[in-house]
Parts: sequence; structure tokens; C-alpha cells
Amino acid sequence: MGCICSTSVSWDPTLLAEQTPFTVREVEALYELFNKLSRNKDGLIHKEQLQLALFNNRNKQNFFADRIFHVFDLKRDGVIDFEEFVRSLGVFHPNALVDDKITFTFRLYDLRHTGFIEREGKQLKEMVIAVLHESELVLSEDMIQVIVNTTFKDTDTKGDGIIDEEEWKQFVQKNPSLIKNMTLPYLTDMTLRFPSFAHED
Repeated sequence: MGCICSTSVSWDPTLLAEQTPFTVREVEALYELFNKLSRNKDGLIHKEQLQLALFNNRNKQNFFADRIFHVFDLKRDGVIDFEEFVRSLGVFHPNALVDDKITFTFRLYDLRHTGFIEREGKQLKEMVIAVLHESELVLSEDMIQVIVNTTFKDTDTKGDGIIDEEEWKQFVQKNPSLIKNMTLPYLTDMTLRFPSFAHED
């Protein structure tokens, strides 16, 4: 086995395959996909590129896309390198652990990086609106507020006004539909085909 080299950094596909749900061949295919998405001399994916790939939109502000980028950017350096790309996509693999999917969604909703999902402010409501928009659901402001309030009431079992990761895990286990979009079946056949956005120029 060789290494995958990118901008003077090498990644061992065998090591990434051991640490993620992907096979070595899938990691190698993901490297090709990564290069198609990055389209930069720096060999990194920037926020606009991920937004274009996931949402077919480069310019429009998208709160959900911002959150996805932030969670993929494990090193918090404003770009996604190949290792971050593989590790983050691994959560969406059909063979990924459910607990990893739950943790990923928790991090999406932990808007201020406090280790808690907080009700205060309008960001949580904006996130719910963004998730509903991605699901092509349009609800009134009042209905969205009811969803936020009901979710907090059902999830905040300690009654302290915040949702910790354990409370979130228990809530998702009771409501598995919350993570149904966290599995992308095509990730198991990355050597056969790429998602449609990978072919766009």
C-alpha cells in the first residue's frame, strides 16, 4: 500500500480505513472526490466549495451549510483537509456507529460550542428553520417555536434549561427519525460511482 499525498502532507489510506467505516478502496475513491471538490492549488476544501457540493449553491448564505462546514472542520482552521473530509463523511457511512451519528448531530446544534444545546437566542430556531428548509418543509414561525419548545421540554430531562449530550442521545434513541438523514447509502460504493455533484464542472 502506498500513501496518498496532498500538498506535502501524506495520508495512509490503510490507516484511514482502520479508523473509519471506509475500506481502503473507498478511501482512495474519496481522495479522487476530494480533489474534484477542492479545485484549489492548496488541496483543501473551503466553505464555498462544500456549500456548492452539498447544496448546489456557492453564494447564498445558508446557516445549515455553515454548521455542516464547521463540524467537518475538526481542526478549526477554516478549511477541510482530506483527513477531516474522510473522518467527517465516515459518520454518514451506513456502517458508522449510531452513537457517532448522534454525536455529530449534537455538535450541529451546539451552536456556541459550549457542550450543550441552548434554547436562548435565535440561533437554535434558525437551525431548526434551516433543517426544515433542507427537508423542503415550510412551517409558520409559531409552529417552529412550538417545535423548539416541545423538543426542549421532552429532551431537557434534568430541567436545567440546556440539553447535554447524554440527554440528546436519549432523545434521539426514542426518536430515531432525527438521524435518518445521517446515512448516505452511496458511500458504500464509492469505487463504482460518485455522487452527481462530483461530475459537475
